[in-house]
Amino acid sequence: MKQFKLSQVILASFVLLITSCINNKEKVYENSADIPVSREMTAELTSPPNVPTPVGRRKAKKLMVSMEILEKEGTMTDGTTYNYWTFGGSVPGSFIRTRVGDEVEFTLSNHPDNKLPHNIDLHAVTGPGGGATSSFVAPGHSKTFSFKTLNPGIYVYHCATAPVGMHIANGMYGLILVEPEGGLPPVDKEYYIMQGDFYTKGKTGDPGLQAFDMQKAVDEKPDYVVFNGKMGSLTGDNALTANVGETIRLFVGNGGPNLVSSFHVIGEIFDKVHVEGGSTINENVQTTLIPAGGAAIVEFRVDVPGTFILVDHSIFRAFNKGALGMLKVSGEENKTIYAGVVQEGIYHPEGGTIQTMPNNGKANVEESTSEKSLAEKMESGKKIFMQTCFACHQAEGQGIPNAFPPLAKSDYLNADVNRAIGIVLKGKTGEITVNGAKYNSVMTAQSISNSEIADVLTYVYNSWGNNKTNVTTSQVDKVRSGK
Repeated sequence: MKQFKLSQVILASFVLLITSCINNKEKVYENSADIPVSREMTAELTSPPNVPTPVGRRKAKKLMVSMEILEKEGTMTDGTTYNYWTFGGSVPGSFIRTRVGDEVEFTLSNHPDNKLPHNIDLHAVTGPGGGATSSFVAPGHSKTFSFKTLNPGIYVYHCATAPVGMHIANGMYGLILVEPEGGLPPVDKEYYIMQGDFYTKGKTGDPGLQAFDMQKAVDEKPDYVVFNGKMGSLTGDNALTANVGETIRLFVGNGGPNLVSSFHVIGEIFDKVHVEGGSTINENVQTTLIPAGGAAIVEFRVDVPGTFILVDHSIFRAFNKGALGMLKVSGEENKTIYAGVVQEGIYHPEGGTIQTMPNNGKANVEESTSEKSLAEKMESGKKIFMQTCFACHQAEGQGIPNAFPPLAKSDYLNADVNRAIGIVLKGKTGEITVNGAKYNSVMTAQSISNSEIADVLTYVYNSWGNNKTNVTTSQVDKVRSGK
């Protein structure tokens, strides 16, 4: 009997010992600062829209991060350049992927050809200035500091050297991901997107090297609102890609410096949104707000093929200032989910008349003036194109497959200039065939003047392999008047 009780005591003690070990382990991992670091490893850094390999179930490491600051001229849009200040040579800066409990040893180098000192403030850092006070570095020098990743989430980093707003507005921001213990659930595709607003001396689309405009920045009136540092960074050949049935995770940041983003993917619903990059998850979300200096993780499955448009749903930013990207999905159609056009008919709620926009009683026909030179038309036409036509027809006239026809090397466009003028004036509905492909979209009439129509069509006809027609204002006058 005593032996039985002794066995019970030993068994109970063993159970308590095991439980204590488990509890102690849980207690250690509940406090991120106490997570032990196993060994040293070099961080994988990637330029947008790519992201590093997922952390998975690896143990906490001493993570070595080396990043170089580069001041460099780059393309804002076709024909327009800007002096960007960058982390790692790209806007946004290199993507950093860590896990909770990592001890990050961060070396920030300022290239000797740079003109200014810089630093880095990482929102994932618990410490003065997010690291800014320890990383202020002059051209030709480097600084090394370290920090422990305590909180899981997706965090913005940016330069915090005065004037802070100017450094951010010139492109000095990026994302650092801190994965939870055990990593994020696996998905098929991950991409890195970051919105930013830019302020230039010239207007949107003005050619040449554009300088930063402090007054516009203070007034919060950007000329460009773009994804990944430039117009068209995620369109055409640069579009994101996926296959039907795949799960997609987008790490979406907003560098600002001023505007809040209303991030939306046209034709998709986010299955999950990690609100502001934190632990709260919303489901079945159409559009998510991302504050300046904030980020979110959005996840969804693509069920049908096609081109899905990424936008800031403050929609003039997308269609007029550049906050527009594409996700091209390949694969088999699923008519149960999306059947496309089932039936087409004519609807005339106003008696079949053509509806026009009011113009305060003034005719929309301007007096003919001396014709501009071709160079002047090209400059004006490009600006009008980027403000009016870019979203549907894209920066190089390539259009959007299955949605909007191409203007580049377009047999339909080159065949009849008067027809093209009429479409701009009155719009176009119904099926057309362009370069052998059928399109059945709607183009609305454009409320622009005759000279503006002449300029933008001249720009289109003299770009992308078209027939170099010089459209005149008098031609537009005749088409408008029906002569």
